Amino acid sequence: MGHIKYASDVGAPVEVAFTYTDNHLFVPDWMFAVADFEPTGELDAGLGAIFTTTARLVFWRPTMTCEVTEYRRNVVIGYTLRGRLSGTLTLRFDPLGYGRSVLTSEAEYSPPRGFVGRLCVGLVDSAVKSALRRTESQLRREIEEFHGTDLVGRIA
Repeated sequence: MGHIKYASDVGAPVEVAFTYTDNHLFVPDWMFAVADFEPTGELDAGLGAIFTTTARLVFWRPTMTCEVTEYRRNVVIGYTLRGRLSGTLTLRFDPLGYGRSVLTSEAEYSPPRGFVGRLCVGLVDSAVKSALRRTESQLRREIEEFHGTDLVGRIA
């Protein structure tokens, strides 16, 4: 199982950062390669909410199911992707002082299987690291724009 973790300083309080991230309408704006993110059940937020996700990867547009599997208001949101691409994305929010917070992004994913998959492990690891870094960076920018600040910072 591959595991990647990034943390960054966000120029918005935890409540603002979490509220922005929790709104499913904004997910395509910050999550790398997501073209569409629509609720499929009665819930559109919180633990157990299920979404149909369409990815945008060059010419390939796979549709997957995404479920919120970890959720504590103003603390953590955990998404689990199921389908041809699978894994988890966990976003943690911690206070950092007045008007600031720490966003910690963690991704876990299954390594490719089979002979060809094992040959491509380095390529997949690199692609996932890049995707998580872009997701975290874009989410931070979007939260700060949503909050009306322009603090750019990185920690860890």
